[in-house]
Amino acid sequence: MTVEPDACAVAHGAPEANPDARTLVAVFASPVARYLLTYAADLGYHTVLFEPDAARATDVRSACDIRTAMPSVDKTADVVVTDHHRTELGPVLRDALAQDARWIGVLGNPRHEGPHVSALTALGVPAVDIARVHRPVGLNIGSRKPAEIAVAVLAGLLADRNDKPGGFEF
Repeated sequence: MTVEPDACAVAHGAPEANPDARTLVAVFASPVARYLLTYAADLGYHTVLFEPDAARATDVRSACDIRTAMPSVDKTADVVVTDHHRTELGPVLRDALAQDARWIGVLGNPRHEGPHVSALTALGVPAVDIARVHRPVGLNIGSRKPAEIAVAVLAGLLADRNDKPGGFEF
């Protein structure tokens, strides 16, 4: 395996020559969102919590921007919905899909159809747009705890951003 010299320098603490501007929007305050935002900031993401209910946002103590309205996102943004049980799921995803996010995903059990499908269909969102929503999200590492789920999600986002399959395939 050949390692590029620039990669070694970065691994030893040198700043990246041309770091990509990256944003992670965690949708809905949750235990997973708390870890996701903390770890994402460590990875160089600009972190944003979108929580329409300001009272719920107090549980997230990460150094992130907190918004009660969906922030504007562009091709540098990854949007992760961290609670698929919220009644706002459909409208939130519809609004995210109307923007130019690089990647949109919803946490949830892959053995069941995600509730986002029926919520978006009921709002008249075309099937081609609904198909842009990733589910499941993250690498399949058997995550069960919120911190583990956050690690799996971020690893999956990094693999996708770098056009890699993730896992141990190189």
